[in-house]
Amino acid sequence: MSADLPVEEPARRVSPPAGGARETDAWDRSFRPWDLYFGVVWAVTLIFTIAAPNSAPVRATAFTLFLLLAPWYVWFGRAELMRGPDSRGALVYIYVAIGLFVPPAVLVGEMRSAAFALVPQCFMLLSMSRAMWAVGVLNAVPVIGWALWWRPDGEAIFFNALFSVVSLAFSAVLGSWIIRIIEQSAERAELIAELEASREEVSRLSAERGALAERERMSREIHDTLAQGFTSLLMLVQAVDSELERDLPGARRHLDLMADTARRNLAEARALVAGGAPADLNGNSLPDALRRLAARHGPGPAEVSVEVTGQARALAPALEVVALRTCQEALSNTARHAGAGARAAISLAYSDAALCVRIRDTGRGFDVSAPSGGYGLSGLRARAAEVGGSAEVRSAPGDGTLVAVHLPLPPPSSPSHTGSPA
Repeated sequence: MSADLPVEEPARRVSPPAGGARETDAWDRSFRPWDLYFGVVWAVTLIFTIAAPNSAPVRATAFTLFLLLAPWYVWFGRAELMRGPDSRGALVYIYVAIGLFVPPAVLVGEMRSAAFALVPQCFMLLSMSRAMWAVGVLNAVPVIGWALWWRPDGEAIFFNALFSVVSLAFSAVLGSWIIRIIEQSAERAELIAELEASREEVSRLSAERGALAERERMSREIHDTLAQGFTSLLMLVQAVDSELERDLPGARRHLDLMADTARRNLAEARALVAGGAPADLNGNSLPDALRRLAARHGPGPAEVSVEVTGQARALAPALEVVALRTCQEALSNTARHAGAGARAAISLAYSDAALCVRIRDTGRGFDVSAPSGGYGLSGLRARAAEVGGSAEVRSAPGDGTLVAVHLPLPPPSSPSHTGSPA
């Protein structure tokens, strides 16, 4: 008796993409469904063999030979299927399995139904070309051997050969199609893993850039507030030290200034930690904050004037902070480098499109082209650039210094007018 040759849906094990970025495949999570499928196919094959019309000795011989496939799969094949395709052990398993399958399939045609289990294993373990050779052997050799052994009539040979050819062609087409789909899925999984790795790298770089920007911001804030305050305290300590013996009232005045400077530094430190507005801007407009800043640098020879032109108005906090810090840095440089008796003036010009801050002093000046190891001027330019503005420093030896910052402003919002139809 002849049996229709099997047509299976072959499967191939796909290794998970490198890096473990994706969840493991369903294949890797459990192999038991395949165990169940192979067991059912072999059990059905044995039932077909028992019911075959061949003589009892022939059926018993085929049955005994076929039983050897089960321990071969359990002992050797299952581990190879779990390991993956194209290993030396995979070739050994498939060759031995074919050798165990062909003799009983030649003796009893019903045994050929076991190919429903063996063909998927070929595609799981072998490359496409080797799998097709193995599938060809599984489909053709049992039919050829059966025809030579039993010498059936021509019609039976024709139909069995036809079934073999159709099964082989269908397995080739369907197997190649499914394998291509699985390979494309593996490629997509690798691309997804690469994209996730790239996204993680971008996130890491973004976090590093954010941390660097925050460090730069904190450096500027500390330089423009605490460092300047400590510099003022040091200068006042030196003044007190020189006045203790000859000018006690002057020493007390400087001690009061030291206390005031320390309180301002403490307020700036608290504002810096809390992330709030600078102490001078807390509850004050920008012109008022600049007047308070100027008052701390005078009265006397170092008196600072403040001039406001245009319509003063509340601006975005970031813009007001840049303007205030610019004036603090410029006046601090004036106090340290301009020389005794140098005077300074602050000009604050409001317009619809921009805010211009100018700080000019009458000190000794410096060569702007000479290299500078300080942080103040570069930090000043960086602050202005962060809000889309620009900073310029003009100076020459003996000709004073001008610091100008241009900050663009959003157009003022005009009140909407509604009217009723006449």
